[in-house]
Amino acid sequence: MKEKLSAQELTTMALLAALLCVSSYISIPLPFSLVPITAQTLVINMVALLLKPKKAGITVLIWILLGIIGLPVFSGGKAGFGVIAGPTGGYIIGYLAAVILIAMMKGKKNRFLRNLISVFCGIPIIYAIGFPWMKLVTNMDWKAAFAAGVLPFIAGDIIKCITAVSVCKPLYRIVNAADHSVTKESLQHE
Repeated sequence: MKEKLSAQELTTMALLAALLCVSSYISIPLPFSLVPITAQTLVINMVALLLKPKKAGITVLIWILLGIIGLPVFSGGKAGFGVIAGPTGGYIIGYLAAVILIAMMKGKKNRFLRNLISVFCGIPIIYAIGFPWMKLVTNMDWKAAFAAGVLPFIAGDIIKCITAVSVCKPLYRIVNAADHSVTKESLQHE
């Protein structure tokens, strides 16, 4: 049986997709890396923590499709299939895999520690797809790709993970208020 999405769910997904688009413009290029620092990983974590896996995946897929068809929604206002095929494309695909994994791992209850563990497990998924993709596209050696595509981002991603969990803890109640499968227990503060 197909699940119908409510107006609130569609609105939430659209707002989170828009937030992901905006986060792409918060971009700091690094002189030693093809991958800039962006707010995208913060928003990917938020999408995963606020939505169920299917809805989180659809939200990120919509963002990816918007970029592929030419809307400037990728980091630094880039767009087109060339971005996906380029050095940062693996990170974009990694976002899709990570958002689904994080949303599955967090479960149905809004628990700070479980959410934190979930996002900390999701970030390596982004790296695991992103930096080998960058290595393949650029012909860098493994060490150089790791140094350019993972190491500079670890500290910032830890901060983004903690921030996302902290911000989403109170937002969860608002976003999921109309969801009948969300129990009173999952909405209570710890």
